[in-house]
Amino acid sequence: MRARASAAAARYRTVGTVGSLVLTSLTALAVAPAGAAAPTAPTAPTPEALGTALAAQRAQTAGIRFAPCPEAENLPPSVRCGTVTVPLDYARPDGKQIQLTVSRVEATREVDGKKVARQGALVFNPGGPGASGMYFPMVGPMPEWRRVAAAYDLVGYAPRGVGRSAPLTCQDPKQFTKAPTNSPSRPDAAYKAERIARAQAYARGCARHAGPDLRHYTTLNNARDLDVLRAALGERKLTFMGASYGTYFGAVYATLFPSHVRRMVFDSAVNPAPKQVWYANNLDQSFAFERRWADFRAWVAKHDRTYGLGATPEEVARSYETVRAELTHKPAGGKVGTAQLQSAFLKAAYYDDYWPMRATALSQYLKGNPKPLVEQAAPQPMAAAEEENGNAVYTAVQCNDAAWPTDFRTWDRDNSRLARVAPFETWDNAWMNLPCAYWPAPRQRPVDVRAVRTAKGALPPTLILAAERDAATPYKGALELQGRLAGSVLVTEEAAGTHGIGGGSNACVNGHLDAYLLEGRLPVRRAACAPHREPEPLSGARAADLPKAL
Repeated sequence: MRARASAAAARYRTVGTVGSLVLTSLTALAVAPAGAAAPTAPTAPTPEALGTALAAQRAQTAGIRFAPCPEAENLPPSVRCGTVTVPLDYARPDGKQIQLTVSRVEATREVDGKKVARQGALVFNPGGPGASGMYFPMVGPMPEWRRVAAAYDLVGYAPRGVGRSAPLTCQDPKQFTKAPTNSPSRPDAAYKAERIARAQAYARGCARHAGPDLRHYTTLNNARDLDVLRAALGERKLTFMGASYGTYFGAVYATLFPSHVRRMVFDSAVNPAPKQVWYANNLDQSFAFERRWADFRAWVAKHDRTYGLGATPEEVARSYETVRAELTHKPAGGKVGTAQLQSAFLKAAYYDDYWPMRATALSQYLKGNPKPLVEQAAPQPMAAAEEENGNAVYTAVQCNDAAWPTDFRTWDRDNSRLARVAPFETWDNAWMNLPCAYWPAPRQRPVDVRAVRTAKGALPPTLILAAERDAATPYKGALELQGRLAGSVLVTEEAAGTHGIGGGSNACVNGHLDAYLLEGRLPVRRAACAPHREPEPLSGARAADLPKAL
Protein backbone atom coordinates (compact mmCIF):
# COMPACT_ATOMS: atom_id res chain seq x y z
CA MET A 1 0.00 0.00 0.00
CA ARG A 2 1.57 3.15 -1.33
CA ALA A 3 4.36 4.71 0.79
CA ARG A 4 2.91 3.68 4.12
CA ALA A 5 6.23 2.82 5.62
CA SER A 6 8.17 5.94 4.75
CA ALA A 7 5.29 8.34 5.36
CA ALA A 8 4.43 6.89 8.74
CA ALA A 9 8.03 6.76 9.92
CA ALA A 10 8.72 10.31 8.75
CA ARG A 11 5.68 11.67 10.53
CA TYR A 12 6.53 9.97 13.81
CA ARG A 13 10.12 11.22 13.70
CA THR A 14 9.44 14.80 12.67
CA VAL A 15 6.02 15.57 14.11
CA GLY A 16 6.40 13.41 17.20
CA THR A 17 3.02 11.66 17.27
CA VAL A 18 2.15 8.04 16.91
CA GLY A 19 -0.90 8.26 15.14
CA SER A 20 0.52 2.40 18.71
CA LEU A 21 5.62 -16.12 29.88
CA VAL A 22 4.52 -19.42 29.08
CA LEU A 23 4.74 -21.53 25.95
CA THR A 24 1.49 -22.06 24.14
CA SER A 25 -0.07 -25.39 23.50
CA LEU A 26 1.52 -26.28 20.18
CA THR A 27 -1.86 -27.08 18.69
CA ALA A 28 -2.90 -23.43 19.11
CA LEU A 29 -0.36 -22.26 16.54
CA ALA A 30 -1.87 -23.85 13.46
CA VAL A 31 -3.10 -21.39 10.82
CA ALA A 32 -6.60 -21.59 9.40
CA PRO A 33 -6.54 -21.59 5.58
CA ALA A 34 -8.11 -18.67 3.75
CA GLY A 35 -11.88 -18.86 3.79
CA ALA A 36 -12.03 -21.52 6.49
CA ALA A 37 -14.07 -21.23 9.66
CA ALA A 38 -12.18 -20.26 12.80
CA PRO A 39 -10.88 -23.43 14.47
CA THR A 40 -12.43 -24.30 17.82
CA ALA A 41 -10.71 -27.63 18.36
CA PRO A 42 -7.01 -28.61 18.41
CA THR A 43 -5.37 -29.35 15.09
CA ALA A 44 -2.03 -30.95 14.32
CA PRO A 45 0.88 -28.53 14.82
CA THR A 46 2.76 -27.46 11.72
CA PRO A 47 6.56 -27.51 11.53
CA GLU A 48 6.44 -23.69 11.76
CA ALA A 49 4.36 -23.90 14.92
CA LEU A 50 6.82 -26.28 16.52
CA GLY A 51 9.71 -24.06 15.43
CA THR A 52 8.06 -20.94 16.85
CA ALA A 53 7.54 -22.60 20.22
CA LEU A 54 11.15 -23.76 20.31
CA ALA A 55 12.47 -20.31 19.30
CA ALA A 56 10.32 -18.64 21.96
CA GLN A 57 11.58 -21.04 24.62
CA ARG A 58 15.18 -20.25 23.69
CA ALA A 59 14.49 -16.52 23.66
CA GLN A 60 12.88 -16.66 27.08
CA THR A 61 16.00 -18.31 28.43
CA ALA A 62 18.39 -15.91 26.70
CA GLY A 63 16.48 -12.69 27.33
CA ILE A 64 17.69 -9.41 25.84
CA ARG A 65 20.84 -7.68 27.03
CA PHE A 66 20.07 -3.98 26.78
CA ALA A 67 23.02 -1.59 26.46
CA PRO A 68 23.74 1.83 24.91
CA CYS A 69 22.47 1.97 21.34
CA PRO A 70 24.90 1.87 18.41
CA GLU A 71 25.49 5.22 16.72
CA ALA A 72 23.78 3.88 13.62
CA GLU A 73 20.43 3.98 15.43
CA ASN A 74 20.70 7.73 16.08
CA LEU A 75 18.89 7.39 19.41
CA PRO A 76 19.48 9.40 22.62
CA PRO A 77 21.25 7.88 25.65
CA SER A 78 17.93 7.41 27.44
CA VAL A 79 17.06 4.64 24.96
CA ARG A 80 18.76 1.28 25.37
CA CYS A 81 19.18 -1.29 22.61
CA GLY A 82 19.59 -5.02 22.28
CA THR A 83 18.88 -7.90 19.93
CA VAL A 84 16.69 -10.99 19.81
CA THR A 85 17.58 -14.05 17.73
CA VAL A 86 14.95 -15.71 15.53
CA PRO A 87 15.10 -18.45 12.88
CA LEU A 88 15.04 -17.28 9.29
CA ASP A 89 12.79 -20.27 8.56
CA TYR A 90 10.57 -21.40 11.44
CA ALA A 91 10.19 -24.83 9.84
CA ARG A 92 13.96 -25.22 10.44
CA PRO A 93 14.53 -23.64 13.87
CA ASP A 94 18.07 -25.00 14.06
CA GLY A 95 18.98 -23.56 10.67
CA LYS A 96 20.04 -20.03 9.77
CA GLN A 97 19.41 -17.47 12.53
CA ILE A 98 18.93 -13.71 12.18
CA GLN A 99 18.97 -10.95 14.78
CA LEU A 100 16.28 -8.31 15.22
CA THR A 101 17.25 -5.00 16.82
CA VAL A 102 15.18 -3.87 19.81
CA SER A 103 14.97 -0.55 21.68
CA ARG A 104 13.54 0.17 25.13
CA VAL A 105 12.95 2.84 27.74
CA GLU A 106 11.86 1.43 31.08
CA ALA A 107 8.62 2.53 32.71
CA THR A 108 9.05 5.73 34.71
CA ARG A 109 6.61 4.40 37.37
CA GLU A 110 5.64 7.93 38.24
CA VAL A 111 3.38 10.55 36.73
CA ASP A 112 2.42 13.95 38.15
CA GLY A 113 4.25 13.10 41.37
CA LYS A 114 2.29 9.88 41.92
CA LYS A 115 3.73 6.39 41.96
CA VAL A 116 2.42 4.07 39.25
CA ALA A 117 2.59 0.28 39.12
CA ARG A 118 4.47 -1.20 36.19
CA GLN A 119 2.25 -3.23 33.85
CA GLY A 120 4.92 -4.77 31.62
CA ALA A 121 6.18 -3.92 28.14
CA LEU A 122 4.22 -2.16 25.39
CA VAL A 123 5.59 -3.26 22.01
CA PHE A 124 4.90 -0.97 19.04
CA ASN A 125 5.10 -1.39 15.28
CA PRO A 126 4.50 1.58 12.95
CA GLY A 127 3.56 -0.36 9.83
CA GLY A 128 4.93 -0.47 6.33
CA PRO A 129 5.75 -3.23 5.68
CA GLY A 130 9.26 -1.86 5.95
CA ALA A 131 9.04 0.70 8.76
CA SER A 132 11.22 0.57 11.87
CA GLY A 133 9.81 1.19 15.32
CA MET A 134 13.21 1.71 16.96
CA TYR A 135 12.38 5.36 17.68
CA PHE A 136 9.15 4.54 19.57
CA PRO A 137 10.56 4.73 23.13
CA MET A 138 11.33 8.42 22.49
CA VAL A 139 7.61 9.31 22.71
CA GLY A 140 7.56 8.75 26.48
CA PRO A 141 8.09 12.40 27.59
CA MET A 142 5.34 13.69 25.29
CA PRO A 143 2.17 14.78 27.12
CA GLU A 144 0.03 12.32 25.18
CA TRP A 145 2.19 9.39 26.25
CA ARG A 146 3.36 10.22 29.81
CA ARG A 147 0.70 8.11 31.57
CA VAL A 148 1.36 5.10 29.38
CA ALA A 149 5.14 5.58 29.73
CA ALA A 150 4.76 5.55 33.51
CA ALA A 151 3.12 2.11 33.48
CA TYR A 152 4.90 0.41 30.60
CA ASP A 153 8.37 -0.15 29.29
CA LEU A 154 8.15 1.35 25.80
CA VAL A 155 9.62 -1.15 23.33
CA GLY A 156 10.31 -0.62 19.65
CA TYR A 157 12.02 -2.90 17.17
CA ALA A 158 13.02 -3.28 13.55
CA PRO A 159 11.19 -6.22 11.92
CA ARG A 160 13.08 -8.73 9.82
CA GLY A 161 14.64 -7.09 6.79
CA VAL A 162 14.45 -3.57 8.21
CA GLY A 163 17.42 -1.44 9.30
CA ARG A 164 20.02 -3.66 10.95
CA SER A 165 17.62 -6.64 11.31
CA ALA A 166 18.95 -8.88 8.51
CA PRO A 167 18.58 -5.97 6.08
CA LEU A 168 16.98 -6.59 2.72
CA THR A 169 17.89 -4.70 -0.44
CA CYS A 170 16.75 -4.95 -4.04
CA GLN A 171 18.45 -2.05 -5.82
CA ASP A 172 21.26 0.45 -5.56
CA PRO A 173 19.84 3.18 -3.27
CA LYS A 174 21.13 5.88 -5.62
CA GLN A 175 19.08 4.41 -8.43
CA PHE A 176 16.04 4.02 -6.22
CA THR A 177 16.05 7.71 -5.28
CA LYS A 178 17.22 8.94 -8.69
CA ALA A 179 15.78 12.36 -9.49
CA PRO A 180 14.31 14.21 -11.21
CA THR A 181 11.83 11.77 -12.74
CA ASN A 182 8.38 12.14 -14.24
CA SER A 183 5.32 9.99 -13.65
CA PRO A 184 2.33 10.85 -15.86
CA SER A 185 -1.17 10.52 -14.42
CA ARG A 186 -2.32 9.27 -17.84
CA PRO A 187 0.47 6.93 -18.99
CA ASP A 188 0.70 5.94 -22.64
CA ALA A 189 1.69 2.53 -24.01
CA ALA A 190 5.38 3.41 -24.17
CA TYR A 191 5.49 4.53 -20.55
CA LYS A 192 3.63 1.40 -19.43
CA ALA A 193 6.18 -0.76 -21.25
CA GLU A 194 8.97 1.12 -19.49
CA ARG A 195 7.38 0.52 -16.08
CA ILE A 196 6.87 -3.17 -16.81
CA ALA A 197 10.59 -3.47 -17.59
CA ARG A 198 11.48 -1.62 -14.40
CA ALA A 199 9.19 -3.83 -12.31
CA GLN A 200 10.70 -6.97 -13.80
CA ALA A 201 14.22 -5.69 -13.13
CA TYR A 202 13.31 -4.79 -9.55
CA ALA A 203 11.89 -8.25 -8.88
CA ARG A 204 15.05 -9.82 -10.31
CA GLY A 205 17.14 -7.54 -8.11
CA CYS A 206 15.32 -8.70 -4.98
CA ALA A 207 15.94 -12.33 -5.92
CA ARG A 208 19.58 -11.68 -6.76
CA HIS A 209 20.36 -9.88 -3.49
CA ALA A 210 18.36 -12.09 -1.12
CA GLY A 211 18.67 -15.45 -2.84
CA PRO A 212 16.69 -18.27 -1.20
CA ASP A 213 16.12 -16.10 1.90
CA LEU A 214 13.64 -13.93 -0.01
CA ARG A 215 10.66 -16.23 0.59
CA HIS A 216 10.96 -15.85 4.37
CA TYR A 217 10.04 -12.16 4.52
CA THR A 218 6.32 -12.55 5.21
CA THR A 219 3.55 -11.39 7.50
CA LEU A 220 3.35 -14.85 9.04
CA ASN A 221 7.02 -14.71 10.00
CA ASN A 222 6.59 -11.16 11.32
CA ALA A 223 3.88 -12.51 13.62
CA ARG A 224 6.07 -15.41 14.72
CA ASP A 225 8.97 -13.02 15.35
CA LEU A 226 6.67 -10.95 17.56
CA ASP A 227 5.96 -13.95 19.76
CA VAL A 228 9.67 -14.67 20.10
CA LEU A 229 10.20 -11.02 21.07
CA ARG A 230 7.45 -11.35 23.68
CA ALA A 231 9.25 -14.32 25.19
CA ALA A 232 12.64 -12.58 25.10
CA LEU A 233 11.16 -9.62 26.99
CA GLY A 234 9.99 -12.00 29.71
CA GLU A 235 6.33 -11.23 29.06
CA ARG A 236 3.83 -14.04 29.69
CA LYS A 237 1.29 -12.18 27.55
CA LEU A 238 1.83 -9.50 24.93
CA THR A 239 0.66 -5.90 25.09
CA PHE A 240 0.98 -4.57 21.55
CA MET A 241 0.07 -1.51 19.51
CA GLY A 242 0.29 -1.65 15.73
CA ALA A 243 -0.37 1.13 13.26
CA SER A 244 -1.29 0.66 9.59
CA TYR A 245 0.34 -2.59 8.38
CA GLY A 246 1.16 -3.22 12.04
CA THR A 247 -2.57 -3.85 12.52
CA TYR A 248 -2.52 -6.59 9.91
CA PHE A 249 0.28 -8.67 11.31
CA GLY A 250 -1.02 -7.87 14.79
CA ALA A 251 -4.32 -9.43 13.71
CA VAL A 252 -2.46 -12.42 12.29
CA TYR A 253 -0.65 -12.71 15.64
CA ALA A 254 -3.99 -12.61 17.45
CA THR A 255 -5.21 -15.46 15.22
CA LEU A 256 -2.12 -17.60 15.76
CA PHE A 257 -1.48 -16.82 19.42
CA PRO A 258 -4.79 -15.75 21.03
CA SER A 259 -3.82 -17.05 24.47
CA HIS A 260 -0.63 -14.96 24.39
CA VAL A 261 -2.48 -11.64 24.05
CA ARG A 262 -2.97 -9.33 27.03
CA ARG A 263 -4.07 -6.16 25.24
CA MET A 264 -3.84 -5.15 21.58
CA VAL A 265 -4.45 -1.81 19.88
CA PHE A 266 -5.05 -1.68 16.11
CA ASP A 267 -4.55 1.91 14.93
CA SER A 268 -5.69 2.59 11.33
CA ALA A 269 -6.63 -0.93 10.38
CA VAL A 270 -5.76 -2.71 7.16
CA ASN A 271 -8.66 -4.69 5.72
CA PRO A 272 -7.68 -8.28 6.68
CA ALA A 273 -10.17 -10.14 4.46
CA PRO A 274 -8.13 -12.73 2.52
CA LYS A 275 -9.63 -11.63 -0.80
CA GLN A 276 -8.39 -8.08 -0.12
CA VAL A 277 -4.77 -9.01 0.58
CA TRP A 278 -3.04 -7.24 -1.14
CA TYR A 279 -4.11 -6.39 -4.70
CA ALA A 280 -7.69 -5.36 -3.90
CA ASN A 281 -6.58 -3.37 -0.87
CA ASN A 282 -4.31 -1.27 -3.04
CA LEU A 283 -7.12 -0.48 -5.47
CA ASP A 284 -9.36 0.55 -2.57
CA GLN A 285 -6.56 2.70 -1.21
CA SER A 286 -6.10 4.54 -4.51
CA PHE A 287 -9.82 5.31 -4.63
CA ALA A 288 -9.75 6.59 -1.04
CA PHE A 289 -6.77 8.84 -1.73
CA GLU A 290 -8.84 10.74 -4.28
CA ARG A 291 -11.31 11.75 -1.57
CA ARG A 292 -8.55 12.76 0.80
CA TRP A 293 -6.85 14.77 -1.96
CA ALA A 294 -10.17 16.59 -2.34
CA ASP A 295 -10.18 17.33 1.40
CA PHE A 296 -6.77 18.98 1.09
CA ARG A 297 -7.85 21.06 -1.90
CA ALA A 298 -11.00 22.19 -0.08
CA TRP A 299 -8.89 23.36 2.88
CA VAL A 300 -6.50 25.25 0.58
CA ALA A 301 -9.45 26.91 -1.17
CA LYS A 302 -10.86 27.97 2.19
CA HIS A 303 -7.57 29.76 2.84
CA ASP A 304 -7.23 31.33 -0.59
CA ARG A 305 -6.45 34.70 1.01
CA THR A 306 -3.24 33.14 2.39
CA TYR A 307 -2.17 30.96 -0.52
CA GLY A 308 -3.79 32.40 -3.65
CA LEU A 309 -4.14 28.99 -5.23
CA GLY A 310 -7.85 29.24 -5.93
CA ALA A 311 -11.11 29.87 -4.11
CA THR A 312 -12.57 26.47 -5.03
CA PRO A 313 -11.14 22.93 -4.93
CA GLU A 314 -11.29 22.85 -8.72
CA GLU A 315 -9.19 26.00 -8.99
CA VAL A 316 -6.65 24.56 -6.54
CA ALA A 317 -6.47 21.43 -8.69
CA ARG A 318 -5.71 23.58 -11.73
CA SER A 319 -2.91 25.30 -9.80
CA TYR A 320 -1.43 21.93 -8.94
CA GLU A 321 -1.69 20.76 -12.55
CA THR A 322 0.01 23.96 -13.70
CA VAL A 323 2.96 23.13 -11.47
CA ARG A 324 3.00 19.52 -12.72
CA ALA A 325 3.09 20.71 -16.32
CA GLU A 326 6.01 23.07 -15.67
CA LEU A 327 8.00 20.44 -13.78
CA THR A 328 7.60 18.01 -16.67
CA HIS A 329 9.76 20.26 -18.81
CA LYS A 330 11.85 22.06 -16.17
CA PRO A 331 12.45 20.23 -12.87
CA ALA A 332 12.58 22.51 -9.83
CA GLY A 333 16.15 23.01 -8.70
CA GLY A 334 17.16 20.28 -11.12
CA LYS A 335 15.84 17.76 -8.52
CA VAL A 336 12.05 17.82 -8.47
CA GLY A 337 10.08 16.34 -11.35
CA THR A 338 6.46 15.27 -11.33
CA ALA A 339 7.25 12.00 -9.51
CA GLN A 340 8.91 13.87 -6.64
CA LEU A 341 6.03 16.37 -6.57
CA GLN A 342 3.51 13.54 -6.33
CA SER A 343 5.41 11.80 -3.55
CA ALA A 344 5.59 15.00 -1.50
CA PHE A 345 1.90 15.79 -1.88
CA LEU A 346 0.90 12.22 -1.14
CA LYS A 347 2.04 12.86 2.42
CA ALA A 348 -0.59 15.61 2.62
CA ALA A 349 -3.16 12.88 1.95
CA TYR A 350 -1.80 10.92 4.90
CA TYR A 351 -1.49 13.72 7.46
CA ASP A 352 -3.23 17.06 7.53
CA ASP A 353 -0.41 18.66 9.52
CA TYR A 354 1.46 18.67 6.19
CA TRP A 355 -1.22 20.84 4.58
CA PRO A 356 0.15 24.30 5.47
CA MET A 357 3.69 23.61 4.31
CA ARG A 358 2.63 21.87 1.10
CA ALA A 359 0.22 24.70 0.23
CA THR A 360 2.98 27.20 0.90
CA ALA A 361 5.40 25.33 -1.37
CA LEU A 362 2.86 25.30 -4.20
CA SER A 363 2.01 28.95 -3.72
CA GLN A 364 5.61 30.08 -3.58
CA TYR A 365 6.53 28.08 -6.69
CA LEU A 366 3.80 29.79 -8.71
CA LYS A 367 5.08 33.14 -7.44
CA GLY A 368 8.54 32.38 -8.78
CA ASN A 369 10.17 30.95 -5.64
CA PRO A 370 10.85 27.19 -6.05
CA LYS A 371 12.96 26.88 -2.89
CA PRO A 372 10.22 25.60 -0.50
CA LEU A 373 9.13 22.98 -3.03
CA VAL A 374 12.70 21.82 -3.59
CA GLU A 375 13.33 21.61 0.16
CA GLN A 376 10.17 19.56 0.71
CA ALA A 377 10.18 17.32 -2.37
CA ALA A 378 13.78 16.71 -3.44
CA PRO A 379 15.25 13.33 -2.41
CA GLN A 380 17.63 13.45 0.52
CA PRO A 381 20.86 11.53 -0.22
CA MET A 382 21.34 10.77 3.49
CA ALA A 383 18.02 8.89 3.55
CA ALA A 384 18.50 6.95 0.29
CA ALA A 385 19.64 3.69 1.87
CA GLU A 386 16.84 3.74 4.45
CA GLU A 387 14.18 4.46 1.82
CA GLU A 388 15.42 1.72 -0.52
CA ASN A 389 15.56 -0.76 2.35
CA GLY A 390 12.01 0.12 3.44
CA ASN A 391 10.71 -0.31 -0.10
CA ALA A 392 12.51 -3.64 -0.50
CA VAL A 393 10.87 -5.04 2.64
CA TYR A 394 7.51 -3.60 1.65
CA THR A 395 7.72 -5.30 -1.73
CA ALA A 396 8.96 -8.64 -0.44
CA VAL A 397 6.31 -8.97 2.27
CA GLN A 398 3.39 -7.94 0.10
CA CYS A 399 4.49 -10.04 -2.88
CA ASN A 400 5.14 -13.11 -0.70
CA ASP A 401 1.92 -12.82 1.28
CA ALA A 402 -0.65 -13.54 -1.41
CA ALA A 403 -1.34 -14.20 -5.07
CA TRP A 404 -1.18 -11.22 -7.45
CA PRO A 405 -2.31 -10.93 -11.06
CA THR A 406 0.57 -12.05 -13.27
CA ASP A 407 -0.81 -10.65 -16.53
CA PHE A 408 -0.28 -6.91 -16.95
CA ARG A 409 -3.52 -6.73 -18.89
CA THR A 410 -5.36 -7.22 -15.58
CA TRP A 411 -3.44 -4.40 -13.96
CA ASP A 412 -3.97 -2.20 -17.00
CA ARG A 413 -7.70 -2.84 -17.09
CA ASP A 414 -8.30 -2.30 -13.36
CA ASN A 415 -6.11 0.76 -12.97
CA SER A 416 -7.24 2.40 -16.20
CA ARG A 417 -10.85 2.17 -15.03
CA LEU A 418 -9.99 3.44 -11.56
CA ALA A 419 -7.83 6.30 -12.84
CA ARG A 420 -10.83 7.78 -14.67
CA VAL A 421 -12.42 8.64 -11.31
CA ALA A 422 -9.35 8.63 -9.05
CA PRO A 423 -6.34 9.91 -11.01
CA PHE A 424 -4.37 11.39 -8.08
CA GLU A 425 -2.62 8.23 -6.88
CA THR A 426 -3.88 5.27 -8.92
CA TRP A 427 -1.04 4.73 -11.38
CA ASP A 428 1.75 5.61 -8.95
CA ASN A 429 0.32 3.02 -6.55
CA ALA A 430 0.19 0.46 -9.36
CA TRP A 431 3.80 1.06 -10.37
CA MET A 432 4.99 0.66 -6.80
CA ASN A 433 3.35 -2.76 -6.53
CA LEU A 434 3.90 -4.02 -10.06
CA PRO A 435 7.02 -6.09 -9.17
CA CYS A 436 4.56 -8.49 -7.52
CA ALA A 437 3.32 -9.47 -10.98
CA TYR A 438 6.78 -10.87 -11.75
CA TRP A 439 7.76 -12.10 -8.30
CA PRO A 440 10.16 -15.08 -8.26
CA ALA A 441 9.38 -16.43 -4.77
CA PRO A 442 6.47 -18.75 -3.86
CA ARG A 443 3.22 -17.06 -2.78
CA GLN A 444 1.34 -17.83 0.42
CA ARG A 445 -2.37 -17.94 1.15
CA PRO A 446 -3.45 -15.09 3.42
CA VAL A 447 -4.39 -16.04 6.96
CA ASP A 448 -8.11 -16.06 7.70
CA VAL A 449 -7.97 -13.59 10.58
CA ARG A 450 -10.34 -14.62 13.38
CA ALA A 451 -10.76 -14.48 17.14
CA VAL A 452 -9.74 -18.12 17.53
CA ARG A 453 -10.60 -20.07 20.68
CA THR A 454 -8.05 -22.66 21.79
CA ALA A 455 -7.57 -24.98 24.71
CA LYS A 456 -5.51 -22.23 26.35
CA GLY A 457 -8.25 -19.62 26.03
CA ALA A 458 -9.84 -17.06 23.74
CA LEU A 459 -8.61 -13.73 22.45
CA PRO A 460 -9.36 -10.98 25.01
CA PRO A 461 -11.12 -7.76 23.96
CA THR A 462 -9.05 -5.54 21.69
CA LEU A 463 -9.21 -1.86 20.68
CA ILE A 464 -9.46 -0.60 17.09
CA LEU A 465 -8.84 3.08 16.28
CA ALA A 466 -9.79 4.55 12.90
CA ALA A 467 -10.26 7.90 11.21
CA GLU A 468 -13.37 7.93 9.08
CA ARG A 469 -11.66 9.48 6.04
CA ASP A 470 -8.29 7.75 6.31
CA ALA A 471 -7.07 7.05 2.77
CA ALA A 472 -4.07 4.82 3.45
CA THR A 473 -6.25 2.31 5.31
CA PRO A 474 -9.85 3.00 4.26
CA TYR A 475 -12.44 2.88 7.03
CA LYS A 476 -14.16 -0.28 5.86
CA GLY A 477 -11.00 -2.14 6.88
CA ALA A 478 -11.67 -1.23 10.52
CA LEU A 479 -15.24 -2.49 10.20
CA GLU A 480 -14.01 -5.74 8.65
CA LEU A 481 -11.43 -6.25 11.40
CA GLN A 482 -14.00 -5.64 14.12
CA GLY A 483 -16.32 -8.17 12.54
CA ARG A 484 -13.55 -10.78 12.58
CA LEU A 485 -12.28 -10.18 16.13
CA ALA A 486 -15.15 -10.99 18.46
CA GLY A 487 -15.21 -8.68 21.48
CA SER A 488 -13.22 -5.92 19.79
CA VAL A 489 -14.29 -2.28 20.16
CA LEU A 490 -14.01 0.37 17.46
CA VAL A 491 -13.32 4.04 18.25
CA THR A 492 -13.88 6.31 15.24
CA GLU A 493 -12.57 9.81 14.74
CA GLU A 494 -15.40 11.14 12.62
CA ALA A 495 -14.93 13.39 9.57
CA ALA A 496 -11.13 13.17 9.90
CA GLY A 497 -8.51 11.51 7.71
CA THR A 498 -5.18 11.44 9.52
CA HIS A 499 -3.44 8.07 9.22
CA GLY A 500 -2.48 6.89 12.71
CA ILE A 501 -4.50 8.66 15.42
CA GLY A 502 -3.41 7.09 18.71
CA GLY A 503 -1.26 9.41 20.77
CA GLY A 504 -2.02 12.30 18.41
CA SER A 505 -3.92 15.54 18.81
CA ASN A 506 -7.38 14.16 19.58
CA ALA A 507 -7.93 14.06 23.35
CA CYS A 508 -11.04 11.91 22.98
CA VAL A 509 -9.15 9.21 21.07
CA ASN A 510 -6.29 9.36 23.56
CA GLY A 511 -8.70 9.02 26.45
CA HIS A 512 -9.98 5.73 25.07
CA LEU A 513 -6.42 4.57 24.37
CA ASP A 514 -5.28 5.35 27.93
CA ALA A 515 -8.36 3.77 29.51
CA TYR A 516 -7.72 0.55 27.62
CA LEU A 517 -3.95 0.30 28.07
CA LEU A 518 -3.95 1.42 31.70
CA GLU A 519 -7.19 -0.07 33.00
CA GLY A 520 -8.36 -2.56 30.39
CA ARG A 521 -11.53 -0.46 30.08
CA LEU A 522 -13.39 -0.23 26.78
CA PRO A 523 -16.56 1.53 25.60
CA VAL A 524 -19.53 -0.51 24.41
CA ARG A 525 -18.69 -2.00 20.99
CA ARG A 526 -18.29 1.35 19.21
CA ALA A 527 -17.56 4.93 20.18
CA ALA A 528 -17.22 8.17 18.24
CA CYS A 529 -14.90 11.14 18.70
CA ALA A 530 -15.32 14.54 17.07
CA PRO A 531 -12.52 15.39 14.61
CA HIS A 532 -9.37 17.13 15.75
CA ARG A 533 -8.97 20.76 14.71
CA GLU A 534 -7.89 21.50 11.18
CA PRO A 535 -4.41 22.98 10.83
CA GLU A 536 -3.99 26.74 10.72
CA PRO A 537 -2.65 28.25 7.49
CA LEU A 538 0.94 29.43 7.45
CA SER A 539 2.28 32.51 5.74
CA GLY A 540 5.35 32.16 3.56
CA ALA A 541 7.53 33.70 6.27
CA ARG A 542 6.34 31.28 8.96
CA ALA A 543 6.64 28.31 6.63
CA ALA A 544 10.27 29.19 5.95
CA ASP A 545 11.04 28.31 9.56
CA LEU A 546 9.75 24.72 9.20
CA PRO A 547 12.18 21.79 8.98
CA LYS A 548 13.31 20.85 5.51
CA ALA A 549 12.48 17.64 3.65
CA LEU A 550 9.14 17.00 5.32
